[in-house]
Amino acid sequence: MAIQTGDTVTFEYVGRLDDGTVFDTSRESIATEEGLAEEQPDREYDPLTAEVGAGQVIEGMEDGLVGLDAGETATLTIPPEEAYGEWSEERVQEFETEELTDALGQRPEEGLYLEAQNGQPGEITHVDDDVVKVDFNPRLAGETLEFEVEVVDVE
Repeated sequence: MAIQTGDTVTFEYVGRLDDGTVFDTSRESIATEEGLAEEQPDREYDPLTAEVGAGQVIEGMEDGLVGLDAGETATLTIPPEEAYGEWSEERVQEFETEELTDALGQRPEEGLYLEAQNGQPGEITHVDDDVVKVDFNPRLAGETLEFEVEVVDVE
């Protein structure tokens, strides 16, 4: 029976960027091959289970699963507006270097990540003597994503 909104779906997936780079997968062999397993050594690679329509996965993934059957595979191309949104300058915040150094207990460095009080992760993208810029855009904002999915089970 084809997947409908409200169904609980278990599926394997491989997520790629436009250039073919794998950014996430549920398959351990692919994670190992692509070097992702080294970045997250404690991660368990299992199929993902989500209720379609409950907002547990990105909108484009939910929409792409509807109509598929258990055992079926598909390639879903998901534009930014149905994934993590467009990249926005408004999500880049500036902090005084001295103030952020005091808060962190160390001088900020470009490329490091920090967590805002609301739990939002941000990447430090600029540091000078006066100003630190932190980008709170989601890591995949502005990206068109391609997912290869294999539906394992539908309830």
